[in-house]
Amino acid sequence: MASSSAPQVITCKAAVAWGAGEELVMEEVEVSPPQRLEIRIKVVSTSICSRDLNARKYQAIFPRIFGHEASGIIESVGQGVTEFNEGDHVLTVFIGECMSCRTCKSGKSSICQVLGLEKKGLMHNDQKTRFAVKGEPVYHFCAISSFSEYTVVHSGCAVKISPHVPLEKLCLLSCGVAAGLGAAWNVADVSKGSTVVIFGLGTVGLSVAQGAKLRGASRIIGVDKNPRKCVNAKVFGITEVIDPNLYKERPIAQVIRHITDGGADFCFDCVGDTDIITTALESCCDGWGVTVALGVPKAKPKISAHYSLFLRGRTLKGSIFGGWKPKSDIPSLVEKYMNKEIQIDDYITHNLPFDDINKAFNLMAEGKCLRCVIHMPR
Repeated sequence: MASSSAPQVITCKAAVAWGAGEELVMEEVEVSPPQRLEIRIKVVSTSICSRDLNARKYQAIFPRIFGHEASGIIESVGQGVTEFNEGDHVLTVFIGECMSCRTCKSGKSSICQVLGLEKKGLMHNDQKTRFAVKGEPVYHFCAISSFSEYTVVHSGCAVKISPHVPLEKLCLLSCGVAAGLGAAWNVADVSKGSTVVIFGLGTVGLSVAQGAKLRGASRIIGVDKNPRKCVNAKVFGITEVIDPNLYKERPIAQVIRHITDGGADFCFDCVGDTDIITTALESCCDGWGVTVALGVPKAKPKISAHYSLFLRGRTLKGSIFGGWKPKSDIPSLVEKYMNKEIQIDDYITHNLPFDDINKAFNLMAEGKCLRCVIHMPR
């Protein structure tokens, strides 16, 4: 419920992107009070996802505050907010859940018609921004913008969690880890004894591996050109690794079909490359092979595949946030973490202060990390 005194504009530090490919600049930003059905959050921890990295290079809307994997504490609430109070601990989610639209009621999809993917850098309610630098608007990203000490989000884009849960760990459930687990469990429905092939061994790919392992997959094959990402892959369930650089004379799909006796039961593209989606389809077995696309392509968005792949019974599925309905489902993942049924900590390879956010971007761009958690000033 709203407090007796109306929230005021807050001035704080944020990492602002002023142009494509440029380093983020620490700026003093004005953060407006939350409007109807919105909450203002003091960000505690946030992480860098490949989506942030690619958006900094290719997005056209600037200036902008990136960041969408985050945890924090509610500083104030807007009118009409009934499920949150000041002081509540929350995770942000880039796809919200309004609980009342056709999609939310259907039980068939997690892509809310009201709070789905944000593309214009503006708030869902009034198509305006809540950030400004010297009076000039600064745009949002993924409806979250967590690279700021304070941010404003729609209340449907936050999930309340226990104050006893470590916020600096759980921010990874805002996107990467949840997306991978859900792709294995909800979208593909990986079966016991199956063979799984995962293209891309970043946080999302290794979360798919963890999900497949917990479902009892017998072989979990990772495909990645970066040897650094293969070193600890077995910790998350990978049973063997293929480096495509070692098979330049043969298509990698041909290699996979050979070593799996006709193709994998499940393939996952966790890179965001439409050519790899085609390769994943070709790596599946006839009759029941399923390919799941998780990555967001940086370029060449159209997929090219021979129709006979589908006539032979192969299926291609898309996955956004692993098919989770955030408010309904994410609390169960938090509980699994607290019960040590799923692992999150091992994905965190670096912990850095907010001032080092550009260093974190460089580590991800160079393939030297899984997740860098950025810790905000207390």
